Amino acid sequence: MDFMIEILEELKVEIIVMFFSMLPLIELRGAIPLGISLGLNPWQSAIISILGNILVVFILLNILNPVMIHFERTKFFSATLGKIKERSMKKSSVIKKYSLLGLFIFVSLPIPTTGAWTGALISSILKLDVKKAFVSMSLGIVVAGIITLTISHSIFTIL
Repeated sequence: MDFMIEILEELKVEIIVMFFSMLPLIELRGAIPLGISLGLNPWQSAIISILGNILVVFILLNILNPVMIHFERTKFFSATLGKIKERSMKKSSVIKKYSLLGLFIFVSLPIPTTGAWTGALISSILKLDVKKAFVSMSLGIVVAGIITLTISHSIFTIL
């Protein structure tokens, strides 16, 4: 048991960075600079953040449709879900026009509300093939991670 505690203490920063990369709104755009500020090597921070963001995409793509269908049937959640879908679809023009390439472009732009969570939601609403959407989004996450790493590393080097 002590061995497990030692491993967790040793990996504490990495676990924190991975956790933050899985959160909506923060995702890897916030997790990479967080990891660097907590003392991780910039590449370490980027790789951990990318893996965490890809992991959450895998989970989201596989559970969003059934969860949305279930909650749309309830009075309490149907209105809220409708608003979330409506807000997400306002950002979906690129994805509608270019399908999987559009999804890749959408996710690869490291600006607020264009990340993996919104991409997975739009992908589910448009009923894109889960495996193809996963590959497209994963590649977009890698590109967003490289862009974010480049910007973050430049800023931390200046400081």
